[in-house]
Amino acid sequence: MLSPEIIHVIDDDEGVRHGLCALLETRSYVVKPHESCEAFLSDLSPHNALCVIADLRLPGMGGLELQDHLMEKAIDLPFIVITGHGDVSTAVRALKAGAADFIEKPIDGKLLLAAVEKAAAHQRSSRQTSDALARARQKIQALTPRERDVLQHLVEGSPNKIIAHQLGISPRTVENHRARLMDKMQVDSLAELVRMALDARGP
Repeated sequence: MLSPEIIHVIDDDEGVRHGLCALLETRSYVVKPHESCEAFLSDLSPHNALCVIADLRLPGMGGLELQDHLMEKAIDLPFIVITGHGDVSTAVRALKAGAADFIEKPIDGKLLLAAVEKAAAHQRSSRQTSDALARARQKIQALTPRERDVLQHLVEGSPNKIIAHQLGISPRTVENHRARLMDKMQVDSLAELVRMALDARGP
């Protein structure tokens, strides 16, 4: 059974925490409230976290510091900051540092829900891409050394005759390797095969 996707709400004001959680639960989100960034970090499971909503001003670690901490740890989570009117410039700094959005107090429920929906969609899309890349890399690792050699030449755009000459095999053998590659990588065309290999290679 898959773990539920969780939205983490961090605010030292119990009333705000309760209100935000109740609002998000009306849209069937699973929500975890935290009174501090430290409490959030001690309870964080990045694999099922959907996004973080945090007040900028908190006792101990503040929202901006938490955002920096997550980035340093390479924990990629959409971050929505809550700010009072006097902290808008700080919220803009958070945006420039990678925050998904900021919401001013008093909180407009519709604005918050729209921001969360956008952040959640981004996170799900990002995870799907990451999962697809991980699967592609696993498939490539499962290839034989010769199949990886052929794949490398295909990625470089070499025709079968050139690949055969470079590897000291027959064009027919190259064609057989290509067929096995497409079967093992579960693709229907050479273009898909090359795209998957390029994506798996990364930047």
